[in-house]
Amino acid sequence: MTDHVLINIPVQYQSIALKTKALGFDMPSDLQTGSLLQTLVAAKPGGRILELGTGTGLATSWILGGMSNNASLVSVDNNELLISVAKEQLKDERIDFVCADAYEWIAAYKGAQFDLIFADAMPGKYDLFEETFALLKTGGIYFIDDMLPQPNWPEGHAQRVTAFIATLETRTDLVLTKLHWSTGIIIVTKTSNFKLQTQQ
Repeated sequence: MTDHVLINIPVQYQSIALKTKALGFDMPSDLQTGSLLQTLVAAKPGGRILELGTGTGLATSWILGGMSNNASLVSVDNNELLISVAKEQLKDERIDFVCADAYEWIAAYKGAQFDLIFADAMPGKYDLFEETFALLKTGGIYFIDDMLPQPNWPEGHAQRVTAFIATLETRTDLVLTKLHWSTGIIIVTKTSNFKLQTQQ
């Protein structure tokens, strides 16, 4: 068996990829990440999905491919140029594209909790994690990528990744699996209210 992604690639993926390359955007989600996202979203029929970091919509197209007809997606990005590509290519009434500062959006959000959160931006992952994780239902999935070293990481980011992973591992309100695969994936399932692990 190989892990090459050859099936279920969204019909819009190639056109979005071409537009992404033309814009010089160097932080798109890869095929493996997208395929896994699609599979996990499909496990949440009728689910409410949140994507933090739409970009040009490459990962969004995979999320859409896994959503049931009665599911919904809120996708947030602060770059109007990038999100305009996603809006143009992914016309679907199940998606609510929000062009906003995710720091402000997370802090202001008062709606229903989500069944799956794809945290693909600084806010929701390295910043405002507690606030974002509170938006996830118990039993919900919190999905993060780019945990392995990436060529576009700024100086000091590796230490921030290490610290974030260590923080996740101290928590007792979740279970997680770390995958040394694709760009480095962590899949988290929320289990309960937060309590720090304590030494016995």
